Amino acid sequence: MNVQRLTEAAFLIGIAFGSSLVAQKPSLNYPSARRADVIDNYFGTKVADPYRWMEDLNSPELKQWIDAENALAFGYLNALPQRDALKARITELWNYPKVTPPRYEGGHWFYSRNTGLQRQSPVFMRETLNSPETVVLDPNRLSSDGSIALSGFVPSPDGRHFAYGQSQGGSDWSTYYVRELGTGRELPDVIHWVRSLSVAWTRDGRGFFYGRYPEPRPGKALEDVLRDKKIYYHAIGTPQSADRLIYDRPEEPMLFIDVDIDETGRYVFFQTQRSISRNELIVKDLVNPLAPELDAPARALYLGHTALYKPLGLVNGTLYMLTDRDAPNRKVVAVPIDRPDPSNWKTIVPETKNAIETAQLVGGTIAVTALVDVAGDVRFHNLDGTAAGRIATPGLGSIAGPFGRYGRPEIFYTFTSPLYPVTVFRFDLATGNSNPFEAPTVTFDPTRYRTERVFVVSKDGTRVPLFIAHHKGLRKDGANPAMLYGFGGFGLSDAPQFRPEVIAFLERGGVYATANIRGGGEYGHTWHEAGMFEKKQNVFDDFIAAAEYLVREKYASPQTLGIMGGSNGGLLVGAVMEQRPDLFAVALPGVAVLDMLRFHRFTGGVVGTAEYGSADNATEFAYLYKYSPLHNVTPGACYPATLITTADHDDRVVPSHSFKFAATLQAAQGCDKPVLIRIETQASHAYRPTDKRIAELADGWAFALANMRVRLPDTAAR
Repeated sequence: MNVQRLTEAAFLIGIAFGSSLVAQKPSLNYPSARRADVIDNYFGTKVADPYRWMEDLNSPELKQWIDAENALAFGYLNALPQRDALKARITELWNYPKVTPPRYEGGHWFYSRNTGLQRQSPVFMRETLNSPETVVLDPNRLSSDGSIALSGFVPSPDGRHFAYGQSQGGSDWSTYYVRELGTGRELPDVIHWVRSLSVAWTRDGRGFFYGRYPEPRPGKALEDVLRDKKIYYHAIGTPQSADRLIYDRPEEPMLFIDVDIDETGRYVFFQTQRSISRNELIVKDLVNPLAPELDAPARALYLGHTALYKPLGLVNGTLYMLTDRDAPNRKVVAVPIDRPDPSNWKTIVPETKNAIETAQLVGGTIAVTALVDVAGDVRFHNLDGTAAGRIATPGLGSIAGPFGRYGRPEIFYTFTSPLYPVTVFRFDLATGNSNPFEAPTVTFDPTRYRTERVFVVSKDGTRVPLFIAHHKGLRKDGANPAMLYGFGGFGLSDAPQFRPEVIAFLERGGVYATANIRGGGEYGHTWHEAGMFEKKQNVFDDFIAAAEYLVREKYASPQTLGIMGGSNGGLLVGAVMEQRPDLFAVALPGVAVLDMLRFHRFTGGVVGTAEYGSADNATEFAYLYKYSPLHNVTPGACYPATLITTADHDDRVVPSHSFKFAATLQAAQGCDKPVLIRIETQASHAYRPTDKRIAELADGWAFALANMRVRLPDTAAR
């Protein structure tokens, strides 16, 4: 699951925030939430679930409660004097052009650009990288308020059409349409119940492969468990009912299946997954890309979900692949496509102490992006594995890409760090030089700040990286407002990156830290495994160790330190605020996984069972129950000031997690620290139009700063 990250802060100039601001606020009258007599028996352990009724997202009773909670939350947030100033400054910092790396398809270059504050980014096209651009699709025209999101854009290889997906409220459900590239004319083709970006055109441009699910029950599209996904082929100009079934696994209905096609258009790959980091790989040889044999048999290459098998592409019948089989930090291997047995593998780029994050076939080479103590490092290799160059980055930061095609010389990548906006570079392999494609502008002075990488020691002695950004003149006296962010799950690395809203925090004396805790992929699969299943407590211990470091080194104190995270990171925040409520002033769990006993019963939550385990298993229930945030709230305890955020169209982590947790925490809170929930409308797990995103960020940080006992730092004046 992709992550929705909430990482932002700022001070109102001239206002000193402290305990007096909190003390002046009256006790909140939380909306009444009915408690039902619902008790489940898990292997002899009886577990109450009084707010089970909140799982019915269409319930009129739930709507009344949501309206009341939003009224309370917005009433509180609107009254904070710093909120408008925060929103204004975040808006200033957000307002700069942002562009994506160009990609070549069908004789054109395609990319997206946002002028700064557009709700969504329009898609542009150029004939060459230096020729004039034209707008291909402006998603801001799909709806007047940004409630319909552009979920995918895939041009056809023959340059005649493009398929694009749109979703209501940014839900993971997409409906795909087809338009003519030259005229923009909409064709009658409509593809329903698509839930991934895996749309793969055949080289002849006459149709595309895609994955779809059966239609959910009426009114339950945002709740029903995902199952029975199948891969189809859609021929342009025909109804969806005529689409041809290409691949399915009826004996394993809970598998996630994706489809892709290699650069030549000859080989179609199917990947099945139960988890993000393990997959099966199946191939179909279409023989002639311009007259594809759609009925050709699908041939299994690697079955059993025992490792990662990521195809990079084929060159002269040889498959190049990224894998962690017998290599936890990953390696690149080559194997004849007709003799795929691992005994025939040839290691091209061997495993090292640095985990490989991605690999691509670009510019006639293999580009390998590794993580060196979390910072990105890109090196190029010839097909025989010999060195072919590397990218010199502006400093410690994260790299996305490189992007390009094996058969073309153009290579692009993006670089970012906490003080360096996401920048698209074009890389010249011959000279080793990088030049910005469209350099972003900034509205702050980055020379006034610094980012340092330190290492903290967790409870069991594990060395954990921590990136800390702050003003160069910071006084370490424990009085600084600070925010600690983390994720720690699904093998996803959380490399340092730029967030414009965080700059507003730094320029007024704030400290922003990112902990690269176990459960992620920063140090390969071993690092990931150390935070899975019964070892999940390691993730929480690492985060607590990072917080204790910030306090011990006097970057902050328990009265000035907040924590934030989204999705799996929201689970992290929920668990840690319960285990160490004394350590934090503020907690901001966003779109969070909070009910560890029932998360797998909704939408795509089942993918989490390969990460967390399942309460349907007695052994796994025992450790899930021990840390599940919903089930470890202690009545009468004093928890940090908490603002829970979620969205009504989140069908990745259903909002009932947040509803039930908010009701439980409000009823249990034993002190005057507020517990609020903010429910965004026409938004989802990972999507908000720009104006709503900025408003949510401002609200979160106004809430955080109002509940931190901090002094106004000398660096606040601008």
